[in-house]
Amino acid sequence: MANAVRFYETGGPEVLRYEDVEVGEPGPGQVRLRHVAVGLNYADTYFRNGTYPIPLPNGMGVEASGVVQAVGEGVTNVVVGDRVTYTGFLNTLGAYSTERLIPAAPLIKLPETIAFETAAAMTMRGLTSSYLMRRIYDFKPGDSILLHAAAGGVGLIVSQWAKLLGLTVIGTVSSDAKAEVARAHGCDHTINYSHEDVAKRVRELTDGVGVNVVFDSVGKNTFMGSLDSLKRRGLLVCVGTASGPIEGFNPQLLAMKGSLYMTRPALADYIADPAEKAALAGELFDHVGSGRIKIEINQHYALQDAVQAHRDLEARKTTGSSIFVI
Repeated sequence: MANAVRFYETGGPEVLRYEDVEVGEPGPGQVRLRHVAVGLNYADTYFRNGTYPIPLPNGMGVEASGVVQAVGEGVTNVVVGDRVTYTGFLNTLGAYSTERLIPAAPLIKLPETIAFETAAAMTMRGLTSSYLMRRIYDFKPGDSILLHAAAGGVGLIVSQWAKLLGLTVIGTVSSDAKAEVARAHGCDHTINYSHEDVAKRVRELTDGVGVNVVFDSVGKNTFMGSLDSLKRRGLLVCVGTASGPIEGFNPQLLAMKGSLYMTRPALADYIADPAEKAALAGELFDHVGSGRIKIEINQHYALQDAVQAHRDLEARKTTGSSIFVI
C-alpha cells in the first residue's frame, strides 16, 4: 500500500491529509514511479489555499525524484529502473506520495552525478533559475540585479548562477541570519527589508542608477519598491506572489518611472518544448554536478508531517530548499 497527502477542501495547512492509496498499473503514456524524495515549494500553498483552482479532492505537490517501476504502452523516453526527476503543474500534481502513476512526458532522466535528494530540492527551483538566467534577459558581465527572497531556494541558485555570469547581486532578506546565508551564496549586497527602504538602498548601492533587472517573488508588498529600484528601461520579472497578487495598475506608470518593462513568466512555458527543457536541465545539471552551483537542503520532513512543513514555509522559517524524504 502506498501513501499520499491529499486535500478535500481549500484552506490552511490543516486541510492536508496523509492517507493510504492504491496505485495500480500504468496506462498508455504513463509510468509507475517510486519516489525517493519529494520537493516542497511555495507554489504548493497556492494549490492548497485556492489561489490556483483545481478540482477537489486532489493530490499535493508537483516535484519529486525516484525510480521507474513500470511503464505503460507507448512510453519510449524512460524504461524500468531509470532514475528520474520531474516538475510541472497540473500534469504532475500529486507528488506528495510514496508511489504514484504519472505521465511519462514530464520525466527527466537524472545523471548519476545528481542525488535523488538534490534533484527533489532543485528541479523546479533549478529550472526556474535556468530560464531566469538564460532566457529572460540578455545579461552581460557588469549588469546588476535585485533579487527578492535571496535566501530562499530559487534565490540561492540564482545568486550563484548570476556570479558565474559576472553580475552584481543585491538581495533582500528578512533577518541578519538570512543575510549571512545570502552573502555566502553570492550576494554582493543584502538589504534587510524589515528595517531598510529597499529602493532607497538600491539607489545608494548603484550610484543612483538602479539595477538592470528585478526578480520579484513577493508580489503585492514589494511591487512599487521593485519598480523604483530599476534603472531606465529596466525589467521587472514577477516570479511569484508570496505576499498576495499585485493589484491592478495603469501601464502609464511604467513610462513615468523610466520606460520600464514588466513580465510575469511561468516555468511551464519554458519547459513545454522538450528540446528547450533538455537544454535548460542539461546546463543546470552540469553546474550542480560540477559543484559550481551548490544546492542547500536546509529542511527535511517526513511526508506525514506535510502540515508542519506548510506552516514553516508560510511563516518564512525556511531557508534554501526543503524536501520530504520517503
